[in-house]
Amino acid sequence: MATITSAAVSIPSFTGLKAGASASKATTSRVAATPAAPKLAVKASLKDFGVAVAATAASALLASNALAIDVLLGGDDGSLAFLPGSFEVAAGEKITFKNNAGFPHNVVFDEDEIPSGVDATKISMAEEDYLNAKDEVYAVTLTEKGTYSFYCAPHQGAGMVGKVTVK
Repeated sequence: MATITSAAVSIPSFTGLKAGASASKATTSRVAATPAAPKLAVKASLKDFGVAVAATAASALLASNALAIDVLLGGDDGSLAFLPGSFEVAAGEKITFKNNAGFPHNVVFDEDEIPSGVDATKISMAEEDYLNAKDEVYAVTLTEKGTYSFYCAPHQGAGMVGKVTVK
Protein backbone atom coordinates (compact mmCIF):
# COMPACT_ATOMS: atom_id res chain seq x y z
CA MET A 1 0.00 0.00 0.00
CA ALA A 2 1.15 3.58 -0.52
CA THR A 3 2.07 5.79 2.45
CA ILE A 4 2.00 9.55 2.15
CA THR A 5 3.53 11.81 4.83
CA SER A 6 3.97 15.55 5.17
CA ALA A 7 5.77 17.59 7.82
CA ALA A 8 6.51 21.24 8.61
CA VAL A 9 8.82 22.12 11.51
CA SER A 10 9.03 25.32 13.60
CA ILE A 11 12.01 25.48 16.01
CA PRO A 12 12.07 28.09 18.78
CA SER A 13 15.47 29.34 19.88
CA PHE A 14 16.28 30.70 23.34
CA THR A 15 19.86 31.84 22.90
CA GLY A 16 20.90 34.56 25.27
CA LEU A 17 18.55 33.53 28.05
CA LYS A 18 20.08 32.97 31.42
CA ALA A 19 18.50 31.48 34.42
CA GLY A 20 17.69 34.16 36.97
CA ALA A 21 18.17 37.02 34.48
CA SER A 22 15.89 39.96 34.88
CA ALA A 23 13.02 40.36 32.49
CA SER A 24 14.53 43.54 31.07
CA LYS A 25 17.71 41.78 30.01
CA ALA A 26 16.10 38.64 28.60
CA THR A 27 16.06 38.30 24.86
CA THR A 28 14.46 35.74 22.75
CA SER A 29 14.84 35.01 19.17
CA ARG A 30 12.50 32.93 17.25
CA VAL A 31 13.32 31.04 14.11
CA ALA A 32 10.28 30.15 12.07
CA ALA A 33 10.71 27.59 9.41
CA THR A 34 9.38 28.79 6.11
CA PRO A 35 6.78 26.40 4.86
CA ALA A 36 8.40 24.27 2.23
CA ALA A 37 6.56 22.20 -0.27
CA PRO A 38 5.18 19.15 1.47
CA LYS A 39 7.40 16.14 1.21
CA LEU A 40 5.64 13.11 -0.11
CA ALA A 41 6.87 9.60 0.16
CA VAL A 42 5.15 6.82 -1.74
CA LYS A 43 5.98 3.26 -0.86
CA ALA A 44 4.77 0.35 -2.91
CA SER A 45 6.21 -3.03 -3.56
CA LEU A 46 6.91 -4.30 -7.04
CA LYS A 47 4.31 -6.97 -6.43
CA ASP A 48 1.63 -4.33 -5.70
CA PHE A 49 2.70 -2.39 -8.77
CA GLY A 50 2.57 -5.50 -10.96
CA VAL A 51 -0.91 -6.40 -9.71
CA ALA A 52 -2.13 -2.86 -10.44
CA VAL A 53 -0.64 -2.93 -13.96
CA ALA A 54 -2.18 -6.34 -14.70
CA ALA A 55 -5.60 -5.21 -13.46
CA THR A 56 -5.44 -2.04 -15.53
CA ALA A 57 -4.41 -3.95 -18.65
CA ALA A 58 -7.22 -6.48 -18.17
CA SER A 59 -9.76 -3.66 -17.71
CA ALA A 60 -8.55 -1.90 -20.85
CA LEU A 61 -8.71 -5.12 -22.85
CA LEU A 62 -12.24 -5.84 -21.70
CA ALA A 63 -13.35 -2.25 -22.29
CA SER A 64 -11.89 -2.17 -25.79
CA ASN A 65 -13.47 -5.51 -26.62
CA ALA A 66 -16.57 -4.89 -24.55
CA LEU A 67 -18.90 -7.30 -26.24
CA ALA A 68 -18.63 -5.92 -29.75
CA ILE A 69 -17.80 -7.26 -33.20
CA ASP A 70 -17.08 -5.35 -36.39
CA VAL A 71 -18.18 -6.67 -39.77
CA LEU A 72 -16.81 -5.07 -42.95
CA LEU A 73 -19.14 -4.44 -45.87
CA GLY A 74 -17.11 -5.15 -49.01
CA GLY A 75 -13.61 -6.56 -49.22
CA ASP A 76 -10.43 -4.56 -49.87
CA ASP A 77 -10.14 -6.51 -53.13
CA GLY A 78 -13.53 -5.17 -54.27
CA SER A 79 -15.45 -8.32 -53.40
CA LEU A 80 -19.11 -7.89 -52.53
CA ALA A 81 -19.14 -9.71 -49.21
CA PHE A 82 -19.60 -9.35 -45.47
CA LEU A 83 -16.30 -9.98 -43.70
CA PRO A 84 -16.65 -12.19 -41.77
CA GLY A 85 -19.60 -13.73 -43.55
CA SER A 86 -20.52 -16.09 -40.73
CA PHE A 87 -19.83 -15.50 -37.05
CA GLU A 88 -21.10 -16.03 -33.49
CA VAL A 89 -21.92 -13.48 -30.81
CA ALA A 90 -23.26 -13.59 -27.29
CA ALA A 91 -26.81 -12.40 -26.69
CA GLY A 92 -26.69 -8.63 -26.17
CA GLU A 93 -23.38 -8.21 -28.00
CA LYS A 94 -23.22 -5.20 -30.30
CA ILE A 95 -22.56 -5.88 -33.99
CA THR A 96 -21.21 -2.97 -36.03
CA PHE A 97 -21.40 -3.21 -39.82
CA LYS A 98 -18.79 -0.86 -41.32
CA ASN A 99 -18.74 0.27 -44.94
CA ASN A 100 -15.42 -0.64 -46.54
CA ALA A 101 -15.59 -0.96 -50.34
CA GLY A 102 -18.00 -1.49 -53.23
CA PHE A 103 -20.75 0.60 -51.67
CA PRO A 104 -23.57 1.51 -51.39
CA HIS A 105 -24.49 -1.24 -48.93
CA ASN A 106 -27.15 -1.93 -46.36
CA VAL A 107 -27.95 -4.65 -43.83
CA VAL A 108 -31.31 -6.40 -44.01
CA PHE A 109 -32.23 -9.39 -41.85
CA ASP A 110 -34.28 -12.03 -43.68
CA GLU A 111 -37.62 -12.28 -41.88
CA ASP A 112 -37.88 -15.98 -42.79
CA GLU A 113 -34.44 -16.81 -41.37
CA ILE A 114 -34.42 -15.26 -37.91
CA PRO A 115 -35.72 -16.64 -34.57
CA SER A 116 -39.50 -16.62 -34.22
CA GLY A 117 -40.86 -13.61 -32.41
CA VAL A 118 -38.08 -11.30 -33.65
CA ASP A 119 -39.27 -8.39 -35.82
CA ALA A 120 -36.90 -8.12 -38.79
CA THR A 121 -37.87 -4.48 -39.40
CA LYS A 122 -36.63 -3.49 -35.94
CA ILE A 123 -33.14 -4.94 -36.46
CA SER A 124 -32.69 -4.16 -40.19
CA MET A 125 -31.93 -1.07 -42.18
CA ALA A 126 -34.76 -0.13 -44.53
CA GLU A 127 -34.08 -1.68 -47.95
CA GLU A 128 -34.03 1.80 -49.51
CA ASP A 129 -31.50 3.16 -46.96
CA TYR A 130 -27.80 2.83 -47.76
CA LEU A 131 -24.39 3.40 -46.30
CA ASN A 132 -22.88 5.54 -49.06
CA ALA A 133 -19.35 6.35 -47.88
CA LYS A 134 -16.32 4.56 -46.48
CA ASP A 135 -16.45 3.97 -42.72
CA GLU A 136 -20.18 4.71 -42.36
CA VAL A 137 -21.68 2.24 -39.89
CA TYR A 138 -24.88 0.50 -38.94
CA ALA A 139 -25.00 -1.13 -35.50
CA VAL A 140 -27.43 -3.63 -34.06
CA THR A 141 -27.69 -5.60 -30.83
CA LEU A 142 -29.38 -9.00 -30.99
CA THR A 143 -30.81 -10.32 -27.73
CA GLU A 144 -32.72 -13.44 -28.79
CA LYS A 145 -30.68 -16.61 -29.17
CA GLY A 146 -30.72 -18.35 -32.54
CA THR A 147 -29.47 -18.01 -36.12
CA TYR A 148 -30.04 -14.86 -38.15
CA SER A 149 -29.47 -14.56 -41.91
CA PHE A 150 -28.85 -11.14 -43.41
CA TYR A 151 -28.03 -9.63 -46.80
CA CYS A 152 -27.15 -6.43 -48.62
CA ALA A 153 -30.24 -5.58 -50.71
CA PRO A 154 -28.39 -4.12 -53.73
CA HIS A 155 -25.83 -6.98 -53.79
CA GLN A 156 -27.80 -9.99 -52.59
CA GLY A 157 -27.89 -11.41 -56.14
CA ALA A 158 -24.07 -11.15 -56.22
CA GLY A 159 -23.85 -13.31 -53.10
CA MET A 160 -23.48 -10.60 -50.42
CA VAL A 161 -25.16 -12.56 -47.65
CA GLY A 162 -24.20 -13.44 -44.09
CA LYS A 163 -25.20 -15.39 -41.02
CA VAL A 164 -24.83 -14.74 -37.31
CA THR A 165 -25.51 -17.20 -34.51
CA VAL A 166 -26.48 -15.65 -31.19
CA LYS A 167 -25.57 -17.85 -28.21
